[in-house]
Amino acid sequence: MGMMQEFREFAVKGNVVDMAVGIIIGGAFGTIVKSLVSDVIMPPIGLALGGVDFTDLFVVLRGEGEFATLAEAQAAGAVTINYGIFINNVVSFIIVAFAVFMLVKSINRLKRKEEEKPAAPAAPPEDIVLLREIRDSLKSGH
Repeated sequence: MGMMQEFREFAVKGNVVDMAVGIIIGGAFGTIVKSLVSDVIMPPIGLALGGVDFTDLFVVLRGEGEFATLAEAQAAGAVTINYGIFINNVVSFIIVAFAVFMLVKSINRLKRKEEEKPAAPAAPPEDIVLLREIRDSLKSGH
């Protein structure tokens, strides 16, 4: 068995294709969650904390002057610890983890409902069906 044939068999297995689809969807989902965190969730939290934008929370380790924003500090070449961005990423992770948890929980609930459904009664074998038809036709007198 050649290496290419072996690779082809590996690549077309369902799990590899499913994983690739999952990674692509996950990347798109990550973009949506990032927007949700930075554009929807963080502004009210920042407002509640007195107008603080977490992105601009940082500590200057080396650099001269006062910087109002992280962008200014980075433009001036200052060395900073960007703990505000870290807070944003932690919140983002928690939201993603919760969303995945809710998705898995819903899927598990649907699977349980499928398992709880009683199995449909098996169809009678063809010979039984044929015998019943003969019986019915004899009863009706045809």
